[in-house]
Amino acid sequence: MKRLDGKTAVITGGGTGIGLGAAKRFVDEGAFVYIFGRRQEPLDAALAQLGPNARAVRGSVTDLADLDRLYGQVKAERGGLDILFANAGTGSFAPLGEITPEQYDQTFDINVKGVLFTVQRGLPLMGPGGSIILTGSTTGVMGTPQFSVYSASKAAIRNLARTWALDLQGTGIRVNVLSPGPTLTELALEVVGEEGLAALGATTPIGRMGDPSETGAVAAFLASSDSSFMTGGEVFVDGGLAQV
Repeated sequence: MKRLDGKTAVITGGGTGIGLGAAKRFVDEGAFVYIFGRRQEPLDAALAQLGPNARAVRGSVTDLADLDRLYGQVKAERGGLDILFANAGTGSFAPLGEITPEQYDQTFDINVKGVLFTVQRGLPLMGPGGSIILTGSTTGVMGTPQFSVYSASKAAIRNLARTWALDLQGTGIRVNVLSPGPTLTELALEVVGEEGLAALGATTPIGRMGDPSETGAVAAFLASSDSSFMTGGEVFVDGGLAQV
């Protein structure tokens, strides 16, 4: 029997990168998956790979009406929600002295406010056995030059999980953080560049960049009952970058 048979999952930022890697693994493990993102073209391309046990909903995690439309569709079609992977995020480099209010607002609106309301709006659909996964980052526990705003947003995610684990006591719903290191995704390529990612990957004990499928495999573990005694924690899939 597959680990996620009969489960319903929502993945934000699910059209590309880690979100798509997780969606593929969730479907392979037996789940029915809703991917949520802002751009229709990547969503359509993802659906072509995911097959009949997936749906795509276009919208933004910063728009409460879009989130309500997503969860309304989930409730109408599936009745409830078992797995919520709040994965949508953004980031850009700027050294201290050059950070703009616009950069700060965009990063925290998507990475923190977006995660908060993605979870809060979806929570009424979840019951005992539910799993919430938040995408963190190695930058949340490391100093990273010119990346302070993004890093601070991911440190905030780590504390949200700690606090929500306490808020969710007695509900049977768990919440954990999944923190990737240098991973070959569209966003990482846009922000860091292929050469920068390769150089960063070479600094890990494993000596390379990660693949989204590797992070997706760990997301499936956190989504399943195999991780039933885990909540409020953080799991790094970073090639050892932030561990040694």
